[in-house]
Amino acid sequence: MAPARPNPAETGSWLRRSWQTRGLVSAMLWPLSLVYGAVGAMHRQLYRSGIRSVTRVGIPVIVVGNVTAGGGGKTPTVMEITTHLRGRGLRVGVVSRGYGRRTSGCVEVQPDDSSDTCGDEPLLLRRTLDIPVFVHANRAHAAQTLLARHPDTQVIVCDDGLQHYGLYRDIEVCVIDAEGFGNKRLLPAGPMRQHWPPALVHSAGQDATRTLLLHTAGAAWPGRFSAHRRLATQLTDANGQTRAMIALAEGSQPIVAIAAIAKPEAFFAMLRLQGLTLAYTLALPDHDDFSQFARHASAFPFGAVLICTQKDAAKLWPQCPQALAAVLEQRSEPAFFQALDALLQARPA
Repeated sequence: MAPARPNPAETGSWLRRSWQTRGLVSAMLWPLSLVYGAVGAMHRQLYRSGIRSVTRVGIPVIVVGNVTAGGGGKTPTVMEITTHLRGRGLRVGVVSRGYGRRTSGCVEVQPDDSSDTCGDEPLLLRRTLDIPVFVHANRAHAAQTLLARHPDTQVIVCDDGLQHYGLYRDIEVCVIDAEGFGNKRLLPAGPMRQHWPPALVHSAGQDATRTLLLHTAGAAWPGRFSAHRRLATQLTDANGQTRAMIALAEGSQPIVAIAAIAKPEAFFAMLRLQGLTLAYTLALPDHDDFSQFARHASAFPFGAVLICTQKDAAKLWPQCPQALAAVLEQRSEPAFFQALDALLQARPA
């Protein structure tokens, strides 16, 4: 089998790598991080002072997000929390910004939508969970519209809204992956959107006692809950046909792995952990629309099997229906859900 052919993007962003230390690059960017921090502080003060309003929607809101740039496992965590709540018999809806969509206004995501309409992550949530999903840059407006159309909804989960203070939250879940807080500097000198512990906006419902920190790389850190992630053993194509991961590992066909996520190298590493030898890897920018896929495909080995992330499948399948989607399975420790349930139970009427 041909050796793996490196793709320049697979090695990850040089900037992201620099965020792990306080080296020369970080030092040069440090003055810009002061500006970034000042803008963030002004943004929070607008809500603390009441100049910008905070909307309460009347039912519990759980915001899932992070304080670092890119990745972390927000969407898998939203899926896991939603599945847990539905298992308790609660009716759940999801709101999201809809990053990458080419539409405007508030959109209720439909299973047959394209990612251009609503964004790739909301589309994945709608197809996988079969619950109401609404997208709008203003999450509070999305939540209000969701409740107007689905008034029986009992809990709203907001995908990626930790720094969006316009929507009052009852619980916050901050996810963090194996890279942790890096060098602990603010963007662009480090990975931090805001410092940890964060400067709270109490008027938006932020409270340290109602914030759960979930480490999605499986490590047990003091004061933080842990989650383990791995790929499912079955891969799926556009027609719903499945193929066992082990069959590919034991076969002779070259394997091409494709990912347009924040940290594609993590996806490739997961495939290798399943025993797959990757003949070629293609790392695209996060939320890439795959419009240039045909150009990239010319470099693939002849007769290769294509494997992509579940999020990317909706964009890749129209061009390559035989591509196989790998499903990410996340399992958080039971104590995390016990803490989540306790906070929901303690919420004032």
